[in-house]
Amino acid sequence: MTDLSKYRNIGIFAHVDAGKTTSTERILKLTGKIHKIGDTHDGSTTTDFMEQEAERGITIQSAATTCFWNDHRLNIIDTPGHVDFTIEVYRSLKVLDGGIGVFCGSGGVEPQSETNWRYADESHVSRLIFVNKLDRMGADFYKVVDQVQNVLGATPLVMTLPIGIEDDFCGVVDVLSQKAYIWDDSGLPENYSVEDIPADLVEKAAEYREMLIETAVEQDDDLMMAYMDGEEPSLEDIKRCIRKGTRDLAFFPTYCGSAYKNKGIQLVLDAVVDYLPSPTEVDPQPLTNPETGEPTGEFATVSADEPLKALAFKIMDDRFGALTFIRIYAGKMKKGDTILNSATGKTERIGRMVEMHANDRNEIDSAQAGDIIAVVGMKNVKTGHTLCDPKHEVTLEPMIFPEPVISIAVKPKDKNGSEKMGIAIGKMVAEDPSFQVETDEDSGETILKGMGELHLDIKVDILKRTYGVELEVGAPQVAYRETITQAVEDSYTHKKQSGGSGQFGKIDYRIRPGEQGSGFKFTSTVVGGNVPKEFWPAVEKGFASMMDHGVLAGFPTLDVEVELFDGGFHAVDSSAIAYEIAAKGAFRQSMPKAGAQLLEPIMKVDVFTPEDHVGDVIGDLNRRRGMIKDQQAGTTGVRIKGDVPLSEMFGYIGTLRTMTSGRGQFSMEFSHYNPCPNNVAEQVIAEVKERNAKK
Repeated sequence: MTDLSKYRNIGIFAHVDAGKTTSTERILKLTGKIHKIGDTHDGSTTTDFMEQEAERGITIQSAATTCFWNDHRLNIIDTPGHVDFTIEVYRSLKVLDGGIGVFCGSGGVEPQSETNWRYADESHVSRLIFVNKLDRMGADFYKVVDQVQNVLGATPLVMTLPIGIEDDFCGVVDVLSQKAYIWDDSGLPENYSVEDIPADLVEKAAEYREMLIETAVEQDDDLMMAYMDGEEPSLEDIKRCIRKGTRDLAFFPTYCGSAYKNKGIQLVLDAVVDYLPSPTEVDPQPLTNPETGEPTGEFATVSADEPLKALAFKIMDDRFGALTFIRIYAGKMKKGDTILNSATGKTERIGRMVEMHANDRNEIDSAQAGDIIAVVGMKNVKTGHTLCDPKHEVTLEPMIFPEPVISIAVKPKDKNGSEKMGIAIGKMVAEDPSFQVETDEDSGETILKGMGELHLDIKVDILKRTYGVELEVGAPQVAYRETITQAVEDSYTHKKQSGGSGQFGKIDYRIRPGEQGSGFKFTSTVVGGNVPKEFWPAVEKGFASMMDHGVLAGFPTLDVEVELFDGGFHAVDSSAIAYEIAAKGAFRQSMPKAGAQLLEPIMKVDVFTPEDHVGDVIGDLNRRRGMIKDQQAGTTGVRIKGDVPLSEMFGYIGTLRTMTSGRGQFSMEFSHYNPCPNNVAEQVIAEVKERNAKK
């Protein structure tokens, strides 16, 4: 099949536990891809195939699968909901043309759905909304529609209305055709009948149909004028307008149902085909300059006749070897082709190509623009690399990954484990760019860095089960930073004379605090050649190399500006290395004078608690040095938003569950760095000194 208009590359994303994986499972059953429906409760779903996913009932890595509906090919990616794995959502959105945002009928717009929605907005991905779990206690479709408007600032275009609520939920009204779809109690998705709208919903359905048409015709001025003159547009015209508005993110067609009870999924699949864009209808990916990362103004036009342009968006290691997931934007890719990786400048030969169905695969010989496929055994390709035709080198816009905020020290329990651990960690870092590893040179310990406790917990679990490496795990460490609070003007001279040519470099400089988030900035205002221009980069390099190890406790230093304004020079003895050493000495000499200060990572925390425990939860967050920002009461409980230092949040889930009798939930993501209070800073510095003394 080569007709690109019949392709839909879509992702399913939502807050944890809103029902993404279950919805994917139902779609696969309806499209005939699987015959027995799996369940997250007993760990038998198709897309959650990792042991850790089946056990915990959560999705950890995005899984890709392909199925067909109404002669259209759907490439679907099921993504995780936990904030620790947001990177999986982010990189999936990068390569998709459309998405389905799933919201829980009783939980509504939850914290992680806000983050994912923001990512999708940044990636300009068209979306449908599916309000799921309408059979649950406290479910309220209309409340969720309001939240989409007020919390997400988006315009929902209501396409279906629920018939019955909670236990009585039995079907949906299709607003456009004014028909009711009623499912029987057999629980099978195909057992439904199309009937007239129940009497109590007739008025409401007519009202929503009018709103739908009014919103849709805004996409076409001629139709709008005719509609205002009392002429109703045809069904084809309305659908065309909805398709255009969905593509332009003017509104989001909104559906409802219960994936678990198999009700309402067909209409969502029809909407994917009717309203979500094909690969040729989305804005093409921008090409960038590999040196500067700036857009070149050119785009990767989606067409099979163009030279090859593809993006590697995920690497997965499984029992058959390394799999590289690739989205092809332009051109064709065939088995045996030689392609260029523009990030490394090396060419690779395409060996086996496969079409994925979660962890099963079908061998294929060729693929083309619009396809999402995997290639087995590519050597030097990393996430975010561009693959292209060797004769037409291009670079697609790269992916940006968040910095890790938490680390743990690990060491293998036995001698044989260290080699196994090295190989395993190498594979895991290639798979997940938000997971970083470094070795502490003094102690020889391996430091794992990640996005949260759950993230690292699962990495240690994978090392143990998948790779058979037993680890001793240290306490979690917070990624502190250092900065300065005062401006200092100072001078430093490096000179060394011991037979032969000597070394000489004198610099006069000012160090001052930079703006928050500005990093390290260097400027030179030297006039008259006291420090020749060719040595300025050496001075900058000397200062920059010291920023990784601050003077208080050796943490990286942020937001510092250095200005070189004068100095001294010796015609024979001055060299780049002498000025670099002078800059390093200057850093050590002046930073303590500049009011060095410890910064700690502050997390944006979002807690959900039943009403009768609000006081306990707020009191506990205050004890953790939290700043409460907002409280929102809902039907089933209260959401409390605040900023809390990461160091105070370890093990929080246990405390929250105890306080709320197991009913509380929370999520957190990194927000910014703030100065540490003195007592905390002193304790952290003392701990670092003690650790260093032991080494």
